This record gives sequence, C-alpha cells and structure tokens, in this order.
Amino acid sequence: MDPLVSVVIPCYNRARTVALCVESVLRQTHPAIEIIVVDDASTDGSAMIAASAGATVLRLTTNSGPGAARNLGAEHAQGEILFFLDADVALEPGSVAAAVAELSSAPGLGAICGVLRPESLLSHNLIAEYRALQMYHWWLAREGPMEGLHTALCAMRADVFRELGPFNPDLRHTEAPEYGYRIRQRYDVRSTAAIAGTHDHDTTLRVLLPKVFLRARASAYEVRPGEVLGGAASRVLASGLILAAALTLPLPLIVGAAGLAAPLLLLALAVALEGGTYRRVMSDRGVRFGLRFAAVHLLYQLTSAAGAAIGTVERIVRPAARRAAPSVGVPR
Repeated sequence: MDPLVSVVIPCYNRARTVALCVESVLRQTHPAIEIIVVDDASTDGSAMIAASAGATVLRLTTNSGPGAARNLGAEHAQGEILFFLDADVALEPGSVAAAVAELSSAPGLGAICGVLRPESLLSHNLIAEYRALQMYHWWLAREGPMEGLHTALCAMRADVFRELGPFNPDLRHTEAPEYGYRIRQRYDVRSTAAIAGTHDHDTTLRVLLPKVFLRARASAYEVRPGEVLGGAASRVLASGLILAAALTLPLPLIVGAAGLAAPLLLLALAVALEGGTYRRVMSDRGVRFGLRFAAVHLLYQLTSAAGAAIGTVERIVRPAARRAAPSVGVPR
C-alpha cells in the first residue's frame, strides 16, 4: 500500500504562485497525498486562493515565519512522510514518488531534498533569471550528500520529524540550516534531481540584496561547530575576496595608482574561484548574458560577505545571545 504523503506548504503573501504550487501537487504521480497550506497571516488573499485550488488551509493569526508555519502543518499532518514545499515552487510530477522511493530504500536517510530548475516560474527579467541560474549552478545542481537542508522542496519521514522535534520558530532566516544540523547528528541528508521544481524568483536588487544581507548576517551569527558558512569553502573565500577588494578600493587615494593592484588582484582571484559558474552560464546563455550575470553576482557576493562579516562580529561581541538570531526583519 502506498504511504500517505503530507505536503506541507508554508505561505505568506503568495497569491501570485500558490495556486500553481497546489496544482503541481495535484498532478503528482504518487496516488496518496494530502495538501496542507499554512497561511502565515497573509494580507493578499493567499489562503482563499489555496483553498480554491484544492488544499486544506490552516491559518496563523500573526505572521510567525516559515518554521512556525511548517510546524503547524506537520502537527495536523496524517501522512507517514512529510514533504515540505514552498508556496512559490511548482513541483515536477514525479517528485513525491521519488521522495517516497528514496526514503523507503534508505532507513538512515533523515531527509531528501530536491533541486530547483535554472528557470524562474513567472518572472523573467535579468534579476530573476540570474537568481534561478545562480541557485542552480552555485547551490543545487549537485546530487548526493548535503551539508545543510533546503526546505523549498524536501521530504522526511514523520517519525524522524517527531524524533527531532519541530523547527525553531524563533529563527526567521536560519531555521532550515539549524534543522539540517540537527538531522545530521543522527541521519544522512541527500539531494537528488529526481525531486525538482521551478521557483518564482525575485525581480529587483532592491528586494534580493536585503534578503541576502540579512540571511548571511543571521547565518554567521548562528553558525554551529563544523558548519561552513555559505556551503563550499571556495564560495566563501570568493565572497570574502570581493569584500576585501571593495575595502581596498581607496588605496589609490593613499599610495597612488599602484594601489589599484590590490583590489584588481583580489577581484581576479575571486572571479577565478567562480570560473566554473561563469563558464557554465556563458555556455548556456551566451557571453553577453554571462557578463550581466557576473555583474549581478559580484554584487550578490559583496552583499553576502558584508552580512556575514557583521554577523561574525556580533557573534563574537555578544556570545551569550547566540541562541536567537539578530532581531532584524527580512523580506520573505
């Protein structure tokens, strides 16, 4: 008998995409699914749209964050397997079946995560296309063991969730890596392209960069022993080099034209470390788009490194407060 899968969808002001998300779950090949959308006090009619699309809708009376929303959905779920899915992701039809197969075949697997396709669901300007490609090539294209947890599309057995306990509702930006850290103390976490979806990405730097800054700051503030900020060490180093290049830009004013050597060298090293990403993007989309991609990516790296640097300083000077992330707002 096919196990019941509870697809839990936290939703905050996703009127534009939540129906597409729910409809994608309804098209899954796995026959036994319940769909639970947890509306996190949306103000745009998301709850009504989700209910009309065919989901069971639960509501939080105050905006409490994705961790709290996932916890409420899991509390009401009846399934043997929990599949967490973001409300701005359209899931490919075989994804739930693939998650069931992975979890059934590997008792030591605590969670199985999917990948996001290198396209944006509805938004298709430069920033949305950059973000889709960047997430795919930089984070999610690889299959196999994971250091963290990607909760945009992720499944685990319900008994594992009960064993580990709920997401920490006090963490607005780092609840997923914190939960991934807990899982990895007892189980494996893997990623597979058999679970896949298309995400609707941000369309402006004004929205994207504050998210990047605040999440990097919170991640650095909350880093746990053994974790590598930002994933691969080469990516962390590249972002750090971009920040160092920016900080050395005033050198020519102090020592003359020779001072340009330092920022240019740092920039060149950072670009070299990201060479694989740039080559793949240019191969897929052409040199012209690749150069535009690179310009946005450098801004992304600079913003991320600045946030991580500030979060690290805060962690050092306020060690007693490290159990909670800094009380700063972040767009969702």
